[in-house]
Amino acid sequence: MIKEPISIVFFGTHEFACTILTGLIENPTFSVTGVITQTDKPVGRKKVLTPPPVKILAEKHGLVVHQPTSLKTFDVKQIPADIYIVAQYGKIIPTSILNAPTHGILNVHTSLLPTYRGATPIQSAILHGEKETGVTIMKMDAGLDTGDILTQKTILIDPDETYLDVDKKLAILGSALLGETIPAYITGAISPEKQDDSKATHCKQLSREDGKVDWGKDAEDIYNQYRAFTPWPGLWTTWNEKRLKLLSLRPYTEYTLGCGIVSIEDNRIIVGTNTHTLEIFSLQLEGKKPMTAYEFIHGFSYIDGQLLGGNICKQQT
Repeated sequence: MIKEPISIVFFGTHEFACTILTGLIENPTFSVTGVITQTDKPVGRKKVLTPPPVKILAEKHGLVVHQPTSLKTFDVKQIPADIYIVAQYGKIIPTSILNAPTHGILNVHTSLLPTYRGATPIQSAILHGEKETGVTIMKMDAGLDTGDILTQKTILIDPDETYLDVDKKLAILGSALLGETIPAYITGAISPEKQDDSKATHCKQLSREDGKVDWGKDAEDIYNQYRAFTPWPGLWTTWNEKRLKLLSLRPYTEYTLGCGIVSIEDNRIIVGTNTHTLEIFSLQLEGKKPMTAYEFIHGFSYIDGQLLGGNICKQQT
C-alpha cells in the first residue's frame, strides 16, 4: 500500500507536456505540488513575450509555477514531493536534482528505448519511415535517455501522419501509461530493466537546414521529411534565389519528371524527384504570404518547367 495522494513535482514546457500534466491533475491518486517550466519567450515577428503552454495550464489550475533560468542554482527541495515527472521539459536535468525526491525522477520519452535517444525521437522515427513507435516511462539517470525502463507501449504510425499527429497520439498514450506506472513503481510491482546499449540509436537537435529538400532523393523520402519536419523546421527549397516554403504536399503519380522540375497540370503544381512526383498544395515564397497552389500559379505562372533547388539527377529507369 502507498500513502495517497502521491506528491509530484512536474517538469514540462510544450503541448505534449500539457497532456501529461492534465492527466496527473485529473487523477486523484496524485497531487501536483509544483510545476517547473521554461521561461517566457519572445514569439513572432513582434517578439511578444509569451508564456509556455504548461505555465498557462498550471496557472489555470491554481498550481505554483517556477521558471528558473538555470536548474543548477534552483532549490527544488523547497517543493515537497515523493517523485518528479519530466515530459518534454527541454533542458538537461542536473545530477543534483536527479536524486532529490524519495523515488527519483521518471521521464515520459516518445520512443521505444533504446532506439531514438535524444531530443527528436518522433521526427526521427517519421523521417526514417518507421511504421511504429511508442512511449517509454523510464527512470532518469545522468545519461541521455539511458535510464532503466519501467514500462513501454507501442503505436502504429499511419503513412500520412505528421509530427503533430504522432505527438498528440503519444501524449494521450503516455498520460495513461504514466498513471498506471507511478503507483506500480512506488510499490515495487514494477522492476526497472536496464537498456541494451548495443541496440541504441540516437537523434539530433534540428536546425533550419534540415528542412531543405534534395530533389534528387526518392519521393517517399522527401514526403517523410515533410511529415517529420512540419511545422518546424518546415520543408523548403529555393527558386529564383529565394527560399520557397512547401507548406503542404503529398505523393502524386508514379510517372517520372526531372528532379526538381516543376510542371503545372490543371492548376496543380507537380514536382519531380528521383522516383515519382509530388504535388504541392500550398507554399510560401520568401517575402510573400502563404498561398494555395492555385493562387501561386496565377501569380507566378512562369514557374512551369523551371528547376527548384538547383538539383540535377539521373532518373531511375
